[in-house]
Parts: sequence; C-alpha cells; structure tokens
Amino acid sequence: MVDDRVPASPSAALREISYWLDRSLSDSRRSMAFRTTARILDEMDPEEYARHRESGSWSEVPGIGPSSTAVIEAALAGRVPDYLAKVRAAAKPLTMTGHELRAQLRGDLHCHTEESDGSAPLEEMVATAQLLGHEYIVITDHSPRLTVAHGLTAERLAAQGVRIDEVNEVSPIRVLKGIEVDILDTGALDQSPAALAALDVVVASVHSKLSQDAESMTHRMVGAVANPRTNVLGHCTGRLVRGGRGLRTESRFDAEVVFEACRQFDVAVEINSRPERRDPPSRLIELARSIGCLFSIDTDAHAPGQLEFLDYGCERAQSMGIPPERIVNTWPVDRLLEWSKG
Repeated sequence: MVDDRVPASPSAALREISYWLDRSLSDSRRSMAFRTTARILDEMDPEEYARHRESGSWSEVPGIGPSSTAVIEAALAGRVPDYLAKVRAAAKPLTMTGHELRAQLRGDLHCHTEESDGSAPLEEMVATAQLLGHEYIVITDHSPRLTVAHGLTAERLAAQGVRIDEVNEVSPIRVLKGIEVDILDTGALDQSPAALAALDVVVASVHSKLSQDAESMTHRMVGAVANPRTNVLGHCTGRLVRGGRGLRTESRFDAEVVFEACRQFDVAVEINSRPERRDPPSRLIELARSIGCLFSIDTDAHAPGQLEFLDYGCERAQSMGIPPERIVNTWPVDRLLEWSKG
C-alpha cells in the first residue's frame, strides 16, 4: 500500500527521509545531511524562515543542498516530496518472524548519540524510541580510550547525565544513563569506578586487539564480566559478516568459560542486532542458553532509524527458543534497575 501521508512540516519530511536511510544502512553522510537541514530549519529565526519561504531561496542557506531544497519546497506546498516517496516505497519489513518476542521487549540497552560516534542528538534518539513503542532506552556512548569514536571522559559522561535528567523531566519514556565501556587488555573497564557507579546500565565490549590469543582474550573477558559494574557483555566475538566496514573474523576465546562467568556474575550476553554483526553466532547463543545465561537484545544503534534493528535480534532469539523471561529488556524498568544495580 502506498504511504501518501503528507509530512507535518519540512523538518518532519527531512527527518523521516533520514530515518529510512539509516534503517537501510545507506551512506550515513546522506542521512546526516537531511538531518542537519532539519536542524537548520528548526533553529532558524522565524522572520528569516518566512523570508526564504516567500522568495524560495532555501538553496542560499549554508548547509542546505539541492535535494533538501526540493524536499522543503514540496512539503511547504502540501505535497509528499519525491525523495520521501522513494524511500518510503523502498522500505520493507526487516523480518518475517520474531514479532511475538518483539512485542514483549520494553526497551533497548545499547545505543549511541552524537556525543560519541552516533549521528543524532540524545533528544532525537529518545523521540524515535518513543515512536517505536519503547518504555525506556539506555544511552551508551563510548568510553575515553576509543578516541576514534570520540569516547566520553568522566567529565563529559557526567554532563551527559545532567542532560538525561533534563530530558526525563519532559519525556514520556524513561531515559537511563549508561555506557559502552571498553574492556582493556587487563580485563579492567575503561572508566573510573566513580563514574560507572553513577550509571544505570553498563555494557562492556572489546574493541581493540581482537586477534589476541584465545587464553589472553578469555582472561580479559572474564575479568570484565567479574567486575560488579558490568551488566551486559557486548558483541562478544567482534565479528563483522557484511557491510561497508568489510568482514572480520571472530575473536578467539573459551566461550564456555566466559558464559559460565556471565551466569555466575549475573551478566547478560548481548544479542547484537546490527545486521553486519549478528553477534554472537548461533552456536554461541545456543551455548549461552544451555549454560543458563541471561540475554539482552540490543540494536547498537548509531542513528534513529537503526533503533528498529531490534527486529533482527528478536527473529534470531525467538527462532532459537530463548525464553522471554531470560531477556532482561522484556522486564519492567524497576526490575531492570534492581538487577543492574544489585
């Protein structure tokens, strides 16, 4: 069925285009260009906005290119912009199964904002999570050592926490404070204990020396899992199976030892829903299930449209018979926080 809904405003049209591009893992620079234009319009002085609308001079505004100009003009004329119609038509359901489990998920424990290597501000990620029916979302930007991703120092993390408090004053969904913290070579976590103690959820992941020998990687991961502030073991093999970043083989470690540690220390094994990761592989999900681990189905979203990737993780988890009660983000927020801070 053709979606012929006219967008409420040019900004809404631009953000919807960006959403569909992000969802399809298109070139992030293109989606960011549309999102940037939406922000330019939102922040524009009303008199200047009226002047450009009257004269049709949107292309003279720095940061607004030809594609965005066409979208703005069509939306102002009360039409569905051609670009929006095209991306709407190209959008298909992400999965054919897993919908029963997806309906039971209450939130997402792993996503990024423009504070680190995401492409959208905190507020936009939260607004999209609300539209998708989330009851809560955890903001988990990177930690300091991951400089390529502009990881957050303790000071920047604390400042983000203040912004989250402000958003929670007006948001209909709960925004939780979190981090995706690097697991260092020693198994320590890449953030101060005091900073970690102030957070609601901590996702610990390996991002460096992924080709380390199996024994060293096993000790490293078990050290992180044993840390009382670790709640979720993120994308445990680090593999990449498709996508623009190329392919990457799995890290080597003793999965039985690592998952037994997760069970003993009450740490959830993440089912990372990014289609280029599909991490852990199916055989390791089966192993973690048989050992008795908890799970967290997360998007690892770096843009609003990617928050829909929960569908991918739910399809895998449901097909492999993971009991919903062992998936921590099916839990109400109070139970989740009792577990994460216990």
